[in-house]
Amino acid sequence: MSPLLTVEFFYGVTGAVLALVAGRIALDAGHPKRWGSALFWGLLAVVFIFGKILPPVGTGYLLLTMVLLAAAGQVGRSNEATSTKPERVLRAGVLQNRIFWPVLLIPASAIVGSLCLGRIHFGTFELADPKQATLISVGIGMLLALAAGLTVTRARITVPVAEGSRLLQTVGWAVILPQLLAALGGIFAQAGVGPVVAGLVSRALPTQFPFVAVAAYCLGMALFTVIMGNAFAAFPVITLGIGLPLIVQQHHGNPAIMASIGMLSGYCGTLLTPMAANFNLVPALLLELPDKHAVIKAQVPMALVILATNVLLMYFCVYRF
Repeated sequence: MSPLLTVEFFYGVTGAVLALVAGRIALDAGHPKRWGSALFWGLLAVVFIFGKILPPVGTGYLLLTMVLLAAAGQVGRSNEATSTKPERVLRAGVLQNRIFWPVLLIPASAIVGSLCLGRIHFGTFELADPKQATLISVGIGMLLALAAGLTVTRARITVPVAEGSRLLQTVGWAVILPQLLAALGGIFAQAGVGPVVAGLVSRALPTQFPFVAVAAYCLGMALFTVIMGNAFAAFPVITLGIGLPLIVQQHHGNPAIMASIGMLSGYCGTLLTPMAANFNLVPALLLELPDKHAVIKAQVPMALVILATNVLLMYFCVYRF
């Protein structure tokens, strides 16, 4: 059966939005980085729209071009006028908590869609591929949230494009950092970094003790995430290098418990690193904080507490269930 909704459709919608952003920048004569920024967002739009049919090497060259544009400082944000702070405060007072209602549609749609979307059929056609139901549900939730947001705020249809363009330009090149770092983690795994890590850990630590294996895995996930800036990049390397050979194979631990708590340990590393720029540096920029590392400094105590808790939780659970 052929699914009526695919994740590629939502990639196409994302690409269309990015193309509109690139078009707005190209038409903005006052933009300080006009053509470099327009090219950056235009290439990203091409990747999203045509990524499935582009050869991998072609996509690679497009990404390299985007990296070069960002490294050369040719990606910036527009100076176009936006609403003033008093105007935003006044509007917030009118809307109050109603402004958050549309956002709640995204997680609600993700939960309901993940459970139900893959089970809906129309004759020989299924509404969505069950394997992609969660991603498709998130995409549907975003479209519903957009419609609800326009209804609640009574804004024109051009406002999401204008404000979305402003937000994307403020975030800048960091918007693609998670995908690039996740891909780098996959490359490291294919290159055999995992076995090298396993050898180093085995020689440096007494991994014959189950607790040491757990501590090495959790701390390794956090540390490698600090270096890479992304837990998804750290996961294949540290799991293949420490988790599977030591916790699962040597000490017969539960791989499901190991993986779930291990990812949470990686997220502790995300809270501690400027490499996770989209999480830790961009919020400080958007909030106009004087210290660009203020978010990280506020997160450090909780990150360390959660990481220590993860080590204990995994040790008491992974070998017993």
